Amino acid sequence: YRWKEDFQADLAAGITVGVMLVPQAMSYAKLAGLHPIYGLYTGFVPLFVYAIFGSSRQLAVGPVALVSLLVSNVLGGIVNSSSELYTELAILLAFMVGILECLMALLR
Repeated sequence: YRWKEDFQADLAAGITVGVMLVPQAMSYAKLAGLHPIYGLYTGFVPLFVYAIFGSSRQLAVGPVALVSLLVSNVLGGIVNSSSELYTELAILLAFMVGILECLMALLR
């Protein structure tokens, strides 16, 4: 890493992403039928994990509208979105998708 050449630009990029990501992630959580705090988790945790394990310098990670709509559509048919079970099922769904992706990565 070239501190003198890259740090200032990386800091500006990080602030820009943070300013855009907070309201966007909260909105996507509401779109999925979850509390806005879960949007913040899905916005920031993947960034930190990818910073440690990722290999691409140009990759967007975080919540997207399509996934939020799919979660809302699938879970909305099973349970009422205002119940605590809805949140638990959304977390379980995310965990299952993560396990499936890790399995596919191992099997290539």
